[in-house]
Amino acid sequence: MVGERQAQPSRMSHAGFDRVFRVASLASALLVLAVLLGIIGSMIVGGWPAFQHMGLIEFITGSTWDINRDVYGAWPAIAGTLAAALIALVIGVPISLGIAIYLTQFAPRWLKGPVGGAVELLASVPSIIYGMWGLFVFAPIVANYVQTPLNSVVEGIPIVGTILYSRVPSGTGIMTAGVILAIMIVPFVASVTRDMLDQIPSVLRESAYGIGCTTWEVVRHVLIPQAGVSIIGAVMLGLGRALGETMAVTFVVGNANRLTSLFDPGSTIASRIANEFNEALGLQLHALIALGCILFLVTFSVLIVARYLVSRVKVH
Repeated sequence: MVGERQAQPSRMSHAGFDRVFRVASLASALLVLAVLLGIIGSMIVGGWPAFQHMGLIEFITGSTWDINRDVYGAWPAIAGTLAAALIALVIGVPISLGIAIYLTQFAPRWLKGPVGGAVELLASVPSIIYGMWGLFVFAPIVANYVQTPLNSVVEGIPIVGTILYSRVPSGTGIMTAGVILAIMIVPFVASVTRDMLDQIPSVLRESAYGIGCTTWEVVRHVLIPQAGVSIIGAVMLGLGRALGETMAVTFVVGNANRLTSLFDPGSTIASRIANEFNEALGLQLHALIALGCILFLVTFSVLIVARYLVSRVKVH
């Protein structure tokens, strides 16, 4: 009887602690939602005067950004953001997958540590360092060895010339920004993909090799399908970094309000906000906040697409 009386308060104290723990967990979850709703609400309120002044469709599709006349069009910045992010994915994702596959399938033990450490070190480099390197080292290389020779080839060619011809070979532009972003997303995509490939049971690989599969067939039909969901998540993580990157892109994109060629100076949403926000007043400030709303909408759309792709992979 004495033992039961002593155990009863203990059980009650555990039950009380469990209730407190559940309430604290719920509060943490609701706090995230509250912060997210607060950010969305403040951005909508701040950007609403610009949407009212220009009209939502006109603001998104317009190409004029004139501070003196209070005319603001976001399309060059939106197109520049999407183009730079797409270039980053096209260049960065295959390199990241190649790094992850090499480290998990081919690399000798003595080489895995240095290569893996170098990949992780790239992730720790501040974005402003990438921007400075891109402006002072990479941009001159692009101007002298890519833009100038390419101009002599594509000048006058319909469509191709419009996309690739640079009027002033300065090295800055959407393409340069895309390459810098590709370098920046490689460590994130490669690290996540490598970790997922390492977690695949070795018996699957050994079974595939046992029935006569080549290394390519093992990677193509065993490893990548098994890690498909994680790879998509890693790619979306890299895409989110590419869409929202500010300082590195601001250094090398050229910060011009146009998108005529991939090798000409352009702008992204983040770079335009970074360049003008400090001195913005009145309707210009509201227009920059409205740009932030659009960037948030683009990122949210990417998240929806990612969840859809993940659900499709899980079904199959």
